[in-house]
Amino acid sequence: MVRFVDVASMRRWVRDVGAEKIVQSIAEVIEHDFRRWDDFDKIARIASHSPRGVIELMPISDGQTYGFKYVNGHPDNPDRGLQTVTAFGVLADVDSGYPVLWAEMTILTALRTAAMSASAARLLARPDSRTMALIGTGSQSEFQSIAFRALVGVESLRIWDTDSAAMDKFERNATGLGFAVYRAASATDAVAGADIVTTCTADKQNATVLTSDFVTPGVHINAIGGDCPGKTELDPTILQLGDVFVEYTPQTRIEGEIQQVAGDFPVTELWRVYRGEVSGRVSRDQITIFDSVGFALEDFSALQALHDGVQGTDYGVDVDLVAKPADPKNLFALVADPASASAG
Repeated sequence: MVRFVDVASMRRWVRDVGAEKIVQSIAEVIEHDFRRWDDFDKIARIASHSPRGVIELMPISDGQTYGFKYVNGHPDNPDRGLQTVTAFGVLADVDSGYPVLWAEMTILTALRTAAMSASAARLLARPDSRTMALIGTGSQSEFQSIAFRALVGVESLRIWDTDSAAMDKFERNATGLGFAVYRAASATDAVAGADIVTTCTADKQNATVLTSDFVTPGVHINAIGGDCPGKTELDPTILQLGDVFVEYTPQTRIEGEIQQVAGDFPVTELWRVYRGEVSGRVSRDQITIFDSVGFALEDFSALQALHDGVQGTDYGVDVDLVAKPADPKNLFALVADPASASAG
């Protein structure tokens, strides 16, 4: 039997435990796993692109546990009443090859993306950062806000989106969560005075939602919307202003903001900062940029946190996902006609 956490169970788990507590637990596992970077068999995600979006498979293993996530990204889905991103994931025992957990990951991905962003910001943003600008107030925005409050201490949000209804939605949700929200008149207005700038737009295009003119000394930029070839958010000159940190360079060079610059453009992989091998922020005026595209290790960590969190609970059910004939070599017995089998 395989533990299955469906949408209803995931919703109940998050509501009962609390999103901030879950984000903190995912961040702890992410940080632990990044520090043991060498244990993992890593590969850039496998993507299948279409005119409307992309479908991706994100596999990884540490030699004991194998994990993967199936995820799509279709920016025009909301116009059809559908989610931009949907996902599910699996953990399996390497020794037997048997799956041990199967879970929805649309909600879980939002939690892990937020946990990764805020965990990186603890390393890269100024320690006294309390104000964050959000450029893009779609599905990810509330999760980002919760994570940055839980892990960094952000209390005030400055928001901008080209979709006024999305800003209405976010303002209702965020004020209900206790944030001070300033509704900006433009992206330029939103970033004014912000310690951290998070860009989280969905359009699959080389967009410029943040220009270098408005990047001030000491700011930390959390760029999470550029996550596939041909999809970016930053004016490429911004990358020249500070230090760029990434998850897994082979994937980020294809999908991240750094796809806009030369292949030898210098970046620092975050695992080295988690390990203390290199420094993150070294001065108050340093500009830091987290070029985040989402990496399979983070999903592995999130699934592990979920697996640990639901053990011994009723969050989820056991499903009969793996065929189990009495004789492991006689799989046909499970589908053979009982009358024929008894007659023989």
